[in-house]
Amino acid sequence: MSSPQMILVAGPYRSGTGDDPQKLEANVRAMNETALTLFRAGHLPVTGEALALPLLETAGSTRPGDPLFEEIFHPIAEQLLSRCDAVLRIGGPSEGADRMVAQARAQGKNVYTALTDVPPAR
Repeated sequence: MSSPQMILVAGPYRSGTGDDPQKLEANVRAMNETALTLFRAGHLPVTGEALALPLLETAGSTRPGDPLFEEIFHPIAEQLLSRCDAVLRIGGPSEGADRMVAQARAQGKNVYTALTDVPPAR
């Protein structure tokens, strides 16, 4: 067992979706399901989407990639990463998730590439 960690779940959001709302939702669901597993293992899981998407709606963003999206989406994840102990990279190709992994490594944080790699905290 290890100490509880605050772990950023990083996976594809827009990649490969063509910005189809159902595919975007499926990507968020996959991150949330992974986050739930981490929580049940005793960790504090977070996603950039959980913080960014409500702010985007409030700011009036009308579609992924619009100017408000560019202002908020990735910067929120980068700020969140600075507070996390680790990153868990899930899913397929994603430039944004890969950037979170690279930044985590540069900051000396743990990077996990599978749920089974994360030591339980309970």
